Amino acid sequence: MKLFDVYPLFDINIVKGKGCYTYDDQGNTYLDLYGGHAVISVGHSHPHYIKRISDQVENLGFYSNSVVNRLQEEFAEKLGKASGYEDYRLFLVNSGAEANENALKLASFHTGRKKVLSFHKSFHGRTSAAVRVTDNPAIIAPVNQGMDVTFLTIGDNERLEMELKTGDYCAVIIEGILGIGGIIVPDPCFMQNLQNLCKETGTVLILDEIQSGYGRSGRFFAHQYSGIQPDLITVAKGIANGFPMGGLLIAPHFEAKYGMLGTTFGGNHLACAAGLAVLEIMEQEQLVQNAESVGNYLFQELTNMDGIKEVRGLGLMIGLEFDEPVKPIRQKLLFEHHIFTGVSGSNVIRLLPPLCLSMQQATQFIQTLKKVLAEK
Repeated sequence: MKLFDVYPLFDINIVKGKGCYTYDDQGNTYLDLYGGHAVISVGHSHPHYIKRISDQVENLGFYSNSVVNRLQEEFAEKLGKASGYEDYRLFLVNSGAEANENALKLASFHTGRKKVLSFHKSFHGRTSAAVRVTDNPAIIAPVNQGMDVTFLTIGDNERLEMELKTGDYCAVIIEGILGIGGIIVPDPCFMQNLQNLCKETGTVLILDEIQSGYGRSGRFFAHQYSGIQPDLITVAKGIANGFPMGGLLIAPHFEAKYGMLGTTFGGNHLACAAGLAVLEIMEQEQLVQNAESVGNYLFQELTNMDGIKEVRGLGLMIGLEFDEPVKPIRQKLLFEHHIFTGVSGSNVIRLLPPLCLSMQQATQFIQTLKKVLAEK
């Protein structure tokens, strides 16, 4: 049997990682400024992370959610304190798409409505409801098309008000920072107006913080720059540093009913151990603060660099837009200088490094990028 051909692949076999570096099977070292799609939050192979997982799997890797799991309770308490949402409740799942699926389902249960409002350039996952609220018709199969979704442009307050005041929408879903859409930061005034309209119309506000959350923006959640409190918050990616895990933070006004939500693997013992390790490392090493300070440095230096059209983002979630396709730049960074970066569309390079990226490593990237741009 062969693998189903899903992604175009770089011919690089990564076999090891340490901190912000990865290593291939040929002995080459790479500076990782992509973190495997923003998944690596506390760095590759952190010793505390390894110990937490090793100790847990030696005792118990998995058992059913039909019994008490104290690790889930411990994780929920730590996440509440770290994020500032101690009065919310937590439902643990396995991925970001699954978190968004459950958020949309819960919003519909809560309101009794069907319609959803999303935004152009959004990405929320590839499963049934999550892909339907994603602004990419190419990945929406016919079986997913029946769900009633309206897409608006972020910042269009007039159309937003007109749509929500119909009273037809169960939910609005928006990313804290649009990731695949090109690292677009919603204006705080727009976010505040969005929250007010949702409250006025009884619409559930879902904040997708799957890529922008968990300290990446320099706050625990990117929406906290706007001073808002959404009804539901979805998390994944950096939550467990590569172990498959996702979560849904649920405001107190949602009523829980048996059978409404459920999961087999979500919040299993091994996942919770990985998630606890991440929160412990983030606190001990002040990684949210590091993301803010190193991110500010990168942002300032890149903004002043010749050849870059625009720099967008917050913390260690940065987009570099160019006037031309970035494929040659990205390939030079990877194959000649051994630096991993991401991409959004054809003209934007995405930087999503581990939150432990140092000033020295940031400077290394800046100097290398200057060299690559000067060679064009």
